[in-house]
Amino acid sequence: MPFLLLLLISVLAGLGAAFLTRRYPGSASAPVVVEVAREAGEHAAGTAGRRAMRAARLDPEKATGLALTLALLVIFVGGLVLALLAVLVRSTDVLAGIDSSVAEWGNNHASAWSHDALTLVTRLGEVWVIAPVAILVAVVEVRRTRNRWVVPFLLTVILGDKILTSAIKQLIDRARPTIEAVAATLGPSFPSGHTSTAAASWAAFALVVGRWWGRRAWPALAGTAVGIAVAVALSRVFLDVHWLTDVLGGLALGWAWFAACAIAFGGRLLSFGASARVAGQAVDSRSTVKNLSG
Repeated sequence: MPFLLLLLISVLAGLGAAFLTRRYPGSASAPVVVEVAREAGEHAAGTAGRRAMRAARLDPEKATGLALTLALLVIFVGGLVLALLAVLVRSTDVLAGIDSSVAEWGNNHASAWSHDALTLVTRLGEVWVIAPVAILVAVVEVRRTRNRWVVPFLLTVILGDKILTSAIKQLIDRARPTIEAVAATLGPSFPSGHTSTAAASWAAFALVVGRWWGRRAWPALAGTAVGIAVAVALSRVFLDVHWLTDVLGGLALGWAWFAACAIAFGGRLLSFGASARVAGQAVDSRSTVKNLSG
């Protein structure tokens, strides 16, 4: 029963992410770099350009500005949720009843086969699974584009997430559930490291792989990344090694950190689509065309 519920919730979460990604505005016929170049030219026009840049943050026709706004929103919401949960689990018992109820339900409905299935799912958030996938994605990307920034990006996402998670665990120092004996040997509970790693890493993989297959693949990739993260989160709860609030904090931290890394490296990579030189050439080309037609 716990594994079937995990499948249902993770599939629904993935479908929801795919639907929202499918609704993401933008033209499939115009490369992102052209949009970036067009905006770069507009933004260089002094005060009027700065006003245009601010308007572009919510303009569906300006994909890069909207992407930045959404990333900043993910960081803000993720950080807010993480901080709020940290305060609540550290200083109050307001969520203890919910955590206990979910843990008891998972334990009461557990079976040998569901435990084995949940264990397989939870491995999708372990470093020894994440690392080979990261290496494969990096190798393919470097061979395709010779882009030297994809390796630092993936390393920053994965290693940075582990450092942040460990630091917060030590700061909050929350006890794990006592239903599963092995949980007591795993260290502090909040936030869930497996969940945070899955959320950040699979989102990063989806972002890079999305360049290979084009915009039509974005909904499937986003849905898969979100579905895996939610499945790993639920597996940690149903295996009785984390509280529900632990995995919610892990999701918030993982997605917020991924968004921060995407912003930090996006300036270098232009949404992993082209170099600054190519963007400049696109701007120059537009200027030349205008001059010739004027």
